[in-house]
Amino acid sequence: MFKKGLGLVSVVVLALSLGACKSSKKVEDSGTGSGMETSSPQIDSTPLSFDAAGSDSGRIAGLNTIYFDYDKSTLSASAKKTLAANANWIKSQKTNIQIEGHCDARGSIEYNLSLGERRAQSVKAYLVSLGVASNRLSVISYGKEKPIENGDSESAYAKNRRANFVPLQ
Repeated sequence: MFKKGLGLVSVVVLALSLGACKSSKKVEDSGTGSGMETSSPQIDSTPLSFDAAGSDSGRIAGLNTIYFDYDKSTLSASAKKTLAANANWIKSQKTNIQIEGHCDARGSIEYNLSLGERRAQSVKAYLVSLGVASNRLSVISYGKEKPIENGDSESAYAKNRRANFVPLQ
């Protein structure tokens, strides 16, 4: 019992620690702004069209989200086809990409962080096999912490079992 509690406390402390590591830049006050800090990365979007504030979730033309079956990190034939198109897009750009692994709400925090990591690593390995340079890809797992759709329906669960892409500077 003590080991389970200690493990859970360790994961919570780790998650809070990682959240505290966010860097932030101060926005210069031009006299009309509020001078508030922001943690949005400054990304040169000249040849790209995407939401610079975060993950693609289908918003980056040329990159599509990859979906997974329940409790799986293996790529379906459909996912491989989508990744082939994503690989061509990534190779044609100069930006690095972070692959985010996500899970649905079922399962423990620890398990879903691990599953999200396996999903992101699976996507990365396949992209590398298609000729994308490994050093241009990084992975992160959010487990069940960043659902794209809240709810306890199978439809919501399916949308949250995903790997998506974030352009990096």
